[in-house]
Amino acid sequence: MYGGLDSNLLLQYIAWVSYPVVLITFSAGFTQILAPQAVGSGIPEMKTILRGVVLKEYLTFKTFVAKVIGLTCALGSGMPLGKEGPFVHVASLCAALLSKFMAALFGGIYMNELRNTEMLSAACAVGVGCCFAAPIGGVLFSIEVTSTFFAVRNYWRGFFAATFSAFIFRVLAVWNQEEETITALFKTRFRLDFPFDLQELPAFAILGLACGFGGALFVYLNRLIVECMRKQKTINKLLLRKRLAYPALVTLLVSTLTFPPGFGQFMAGKLTQHESLVALFDNRTWCRQGVAEEFDYISHHHAWKHPQVNVFITLVLFIIMKFWMSAVATTMPVPCGAFMPVFLIGAAFGRLVGEIMAAMFPDGIHANGSVYPIVPGGYAVVGAAALSGAVTHTVSTAVIVFELTGQISHILPVMIAVILANAVAQALQPSLYDSIIRIKKLPYLPELGMGHHEKYNIRVEDIMVRDVRFITLTSSYRELQEMLLTGQLKTLALVESRDSMILLGSIEKLQLQSLLSLQLSRQRRLTHLRRLLLDSDANDNLTSLTSLTSDSAPASPRHSNAHQGVRFLIAEWEEQQLDEPLDFKNSKIDPAPFQLVEQTSLHKTHTIFSLLGLDHAYVTSMGRLVGVVSLKELRKAIEGSVTVTGVKVRPPLASFRDSGNTSSISEVTELHKLCIRHRGLSLPREPRPPDQCEVE
Repeated sequence: MYGGLDSNLLLQYIAWVSYPVVLITFSAGFTQILAPQAVGSGIPEMKTILRGVVLKEYLTFKTFVAKVIGLTCALGSGMPLGKEGPFVHVASLCAALLSKFMAALFGGIYMNELRNTEMLSAACAVGVGCCFAAPIGGVLFSIEVTSTFFAVRNYWRGFFAATFSAFIFRVLAVWNQEEETITALFKTRFRLDFPFDLQELPAFAILGLACGFGGALFVYLNRLIVECMRKQKTINKLLLRKRLAYPALVTLLVSTLTFPPGFGQFMAGKLTQHESLVALFDNRTWCRQGVAEEFDYISHHHAWKHPQVNVFITLVLFIIMKFWMSAVATTMPVPCGAFMPVFLIGAAFGRLVGEIMAAMFPDGIHANGSVYPIVPGGYAVVGAAALSGAVTHTVSTAVIVFELTGQISHILPVMIAVILANAVAQALQPSLYDSIIRIKKLPYLPELGMGHHEKYNIRVEDIMVRDVRFITLTSSYRELQEMLLTGQLKTLALVESRDSMILLGSIEKLQLQSLLSLQLSRQRRLTHLRRLLLDSDANDNLTSLTSLTSDSAPASPRHSNAHQGVRFLIAEWEEQQLDEPLDFKNSKIDPAPFQLVEQTSLHKTHTIFSLLGLDHAYVTSMGRLVGVVSLKELRKAIEGSVTVTGVKVRPPLASFRDSGNTSSISEVTELHKLCIRHRGLSLPREPRPPDQCEVE
């Protein structure tokens, strides 16, 4: 439509702007109505789910439909949005739905929570693999962004699934006659013998450092936009309450600035992301001595070539405008990612550095009697890997660009730039996904900072909740009913008695609700009424029983009195049933819940929670239940002990310890101190005299 309106500039502008505005508005509205959980990237949520936290409605069929349709419209709009994060979420949705289907058919191992986690781990690799046709980089990238600790047994599963996904993705291009055979997505033709000289390594290192600062700035700008929107009440009322207004205005602004006859002519606004990457990865030089040359061998050369400005100005404007546009666009409430826009910006910045080097050394670099020409496309590859790695805090982006370009001629400069960019970005800002986790306040366990010694002095007893919800072997159904009405925990601890507090296991809340429902079931009520009817000859009881079980019985004073009498009998029977002790014969009890000793350090607790994906753990002392610690308490302790300003916050019970303890002191406690600490604790089974604790 845009190309057929060359004669009318106004109609061209309307066609250029209205198409993306309609698509983005539809994507935002459809997603918000069907499943708001489909908004955004999806990697932060998958990172939280793989951590062991259950997020409602994130892996459902409605979310799958909203994600696919919303992402299709968002990518079709031409806005600076990515697809890598949403692809990971879509693949995880497919894995979750497939697991439910297999569990419904076969059950058994498919209903295992561990198997579901393995499926999701492989699905994350599939999402990245089919996005870039890069199975190796996809597996490594998924491990870096979703897992703190990765099970090696899932490694081959991820490679197997990602390889097939990348194969199918590239075979589809052959079937659609877009490619003659299976090739790299952005195939380049750099020199394979020796693509660069050692004198270029400082330029690659500077490029990596600059991408590190740029990645940190991108994450900061993205978070700043979201925080400013939340703080400004006027904007919240005008935009956030009307979910369609904000994405429509952002799309209108970006589309207006990229309008090709307007300002877009100075920043290659006509090109899509794929077309821009193809041009930026080209292995020939665009300019020499700052003068634009004829580079008609590029299919979209007219977008980068302007009669009034040279290529340097075009690249600089492209980088600056795309930088803030991408940061703003990724905050829209539509299914979108940020990897591809950042990847494109990094490629443009690398291309700019490469063109500057080509202008400084027009004849190449002379060394040892050989001439090494400057390849700006190689700098674009290095910049793309470095900036995307800095934003995501990953090193696997180096492998991804190798698979995207189809060669590893620039493996050394790419690795150097990516490592330097990661070092700078990690020192300045969290990754983009960790920043989104903090913004959305997802229940994810943060990492312990390096160099903070106070975390070794904090123990579980300092942060645990001492008011633990528990039931005993002699608890009644009434106590269980009160516990279920007042408590919000998913599991309850099972102890031997209130006096001993010996932890025997844990029971899920659903099991306890089933016990209570079985005790007060309708069948048992009718059985009790029939027993009363057999024991007495009164016809009122029969009438009452009939009126109780029949909804169509006519209302009369006699029936009303009988009904009230039956209600009284049922209430009396329920009171008797609630006073009976619990019967655990038909319930599933976990005999080995996760336990921590009260002297366990915060560092060890964090490692155990991260490694096992725990949601909570009971704290015991000599086998006695003394408290419980969950992700909430652990996260508060970490955020309190490792602050941004470096202030050390002492825990409430730290005053009872030696103030001179540091991380260099061993965490091992002497045996006689343990005996003194627990000398007053008497175990209910085979109590030992105090003198047995003495060391011989």
